[in-house]
Parts: sequence; structure tokens; C-alpha cells
Amino acid sequence: MTTLPQVPTFKTTLPGPNAQALIARDSHVVSPSYTRGYPFVIARGEGSMVEDVDGNVFLDLAAGIAVNSTGHSHPDVVAAIVEQSQRYLHMSGTDFYYEPQVRLAEVLSEVAPMPGPCKSFFGNSGAEANEAAIKLARYATKRPFLIAFIGSFHGRTMGALSLTASRSVQRKGFGATTAPGVFHAPYADCYRCPVRLTPDSCQAECLEYLEDKVLVHLVSPDEVAGLVVEPIQGEGGYIVPPPQFHQRLRALTERHGILMIVDEVQAGMGRTGKMFAIEHFGVQPDIVTMAKGIASGLPLGVATARAGVMEWTPGAHASTFGGNPVSCAAALATIRLLQEQLTANAADVGAFLLDGLRDLQQKHALIGDVRGKGLMIGVELVTDRVTKARAAAERDRIVDEAFSRGLLILGAGRNTLRLSPPLVLTRAQAQVALDILDQSIAVVAGT
Repeated sequence: MTTLPQVPTFKTTLPGPNAQALIARDSHVVSPSYTRGYPFVIARGEGSMVEDVDGNVFLDLAAGIAVNSTGHSHPDVVAAIVEQSQRYLHMSGTDFYYEPQVRLAEVLSEVAPMPGPCKSFFGNSGAEANEAAIKLARYATKRPFLIAFIGSFHGRTMGALSLTASRSVQRKGFGATTAPGVFHAPYADCYRCPVRLTPDSCQAECLEYLEDKVLVHLVSPDEVAGLVVEPIQGEGGYIVPPPQFHQRLRALTERHGILMIVDEVQAGMGRTGKMFAIEHFGVQPDIVTMAKGIASGLPLGVATARAGVMEWTPGAHASTFGGNPVSCAAALATIRLLQEQLTANAADVGAFLLDGLRDLQQKHALIGDVRGKGLMIGVELVTDRVTKARAAAERDRIVDEAFSRGLLILGAGRNTLRLSPPLVLTRAQAQVALDILDQSIAVVAGT
């Protein structure tokens, strides 16, 4: 039963006294490396609504960074967690067997965006899933090198960080974070085309740098183990490439025997209106990594590969907590909900939200581009539509203005608003979000 209001409501100024007290405590004992944008302190959540410790209610279009796919505390997911917790909490799939992990692997083999049978390695996060994919690609091919893309985000652990090329602050201060043998190429950003073409004439010419420069001057393609790519870039700015980008990549990898590794950590699990975002592009990878929305908030990361690829020996890779039985139970409930209704809802409400944002684009000159699929939507802000000068400061102010009106959103890239709500978002709630964004942009633009 819903008990929270379905529109933002306030009992105190922001932040309230209880929020202020907890933030003060946090400053003394929690790592300052976390990037808190505004002073929201959660007390509870239901669906797409969250309440802070002072009783103020917000509409959540951040979903814990695209994690709470089934909404906050979906009763079916909570029931699965409670039932499994009462049986046992941990046994370590590294050394023992248990049904929730086997069943989840069976389900993933059925839904994976490539021909089965497939096998899965279980970790605790997206970074761990990508670390597993890196190791597996090198193990399976006996090749040393990897290719990734400018603007990509694959995690902050040292192996995953060698692929990540999103923001320099993520690398600064950690020495040689780009491991030897990792090469980066331009990603297909049609709003800011790296080779200055327009979408109507695009044939993914941005890949010519990879084909004619990287694979000619820097590394021989027969020594490349894997190519790691996000179907839609997440932290890089919610960038949607044209279909031919992934199609040319798949053709290139098949030509040279390179494993195509698709990072679905942020874009996957129903968010784009399909179970996996790569399905929009008509491409089947060799390995797919997932996390975030797979278990509705419990820690779980998975690398799933064609069975013929995942043939490493016992001890080659493992994780004590990976595939925890409670997380697996949550994931099974999550996938069922995605299949039954929430992936379709993401497509429907996402289309409604995109249409509304494009209407706002006609109204506000600050909006340079609106892009996305399903409920993975980016709104890129510019100070000049002709030069496309980035409105980074304005973006941050809009995020703050939205918070002050009861809407939680995040940024992505240098100047993009990121909308990644729970997949239970309704059209009525999407309209509330549009109204708040309209007001917030107007304040910042001075219109």
C-alpha cells in the first residue's frame, strides 16, 4: 500500500535540521571522495518517491544512480530477500553450490543478448564485472591488449579504471592508471561528432580512427583480446550512438577474432525499454557485463559470456561474496518484474518523457540536445546552440534548483542532465518532473 505522497511535499526548509545533523556527522567519518551534489538524506522510499529524515518527500529521477530499477523497496523484491535471508545469508559460490546462484545463471543464459548457452561469473559491482571480463578476454584469446572508448566509464578499480576515460579527476593522483596495452578511440557522439559529420550522413566514420590509426600504428589487431564498449555511454553524458557504430564494431571484432565486450552496467536490465540496450542496435556481443539495476539495490555484478568463451580453469578467478544468495534472490525477483511489466513501462513512460523534454527544448535555449532510449535520458545544456558551448555551471545550478523543488536528478558528462528514474515511474510522475525541470531551467536562464 502506498503511504508516501505521489508529488513532492515539504515540512522544513532544505536541508532540514535532522539532515544537517547527519551530514555533519558524515563529514567526520566518511571518505571525502564521494561526490554528493546536494544535501538529501533518505529515511525511506516507495516506488519513485523518497522521504528524507525531516519528512520532506521527493520525486526520484536518480534511482541510486540507475540502480533501483523496480523502485524503492518493491514488495516482491523485499519478500524474496526476506525469504532467502531466513534460509541462509552466505555460503560462497566460490567453494560451494546453492540454488539461487544456479537459477540466476540459468535465467541469464536465457535472456542474454547473444546466442546461448551462456555462463556467468558473479561479483559484487559493475567494476568487478568488468574486471572479470578483462581477465576472461585475455585468458580466452591468449592476447594481451584491449580497446575502449573516450568518454567511457567502466569502474574505478585499477583494471577497470584503465578502460575508463570519462573524467580526469577519476584518474588524477593514482599514477599510471592506463595499464600498458589499453588503447582508446573516439565514441560516436552525434551531437558533437568527432569527425564533424551530421547524423543524416553518418556511416560511423569516427571508427576510421580506430581502424586506420590505432590498429595500424599502435597495436596489431591479432594481439587485441577484447573491445569494451557501452551500448549507450553513461557517465560520459548519456550518449546514444547511431546503429551503424555498433554494427561496424561487431564486424571489425569478428574480422579480427576480437571479443566484443558490452558494458550494460548502467544501460541494461530494462532501462532502455529492452532488457539490454545493445538489442536496439541489432548486435550480439561475446561478453556482457551487468550490475546496478540487476538486483534492485543489492550488490551484484555479473559477467556473462558465451559458454565457449568462459572456459577458464578452477582458481582462475573467484569472489568470496560474489553471487551472494540474497542478492541472487533479489535479482530473480527483479528480472521477473522487468519481464512482466517494467521494461515495457520504461519504453512507454520514456517515450512520454522524451516528447515532453523536446517540447521544453523548443522553449528553453539552454537545451542543446535531448537524447535517450526508454528511461535512460540525457539533456545536454549549452550557452549557445550554434557553437554548442557547454553550460556546465548552469547544469549544476539546475540540478540544485530541481532539488529545492523536490526533484532528484544527477549530472552526467560535463554539461548533461541525467534522468534515470525507477522503471515504475508513471506518466503522471513524469509530468511532475517535466514541470519542475521547466521551472528550474527558467530560473537559471533568467527567463
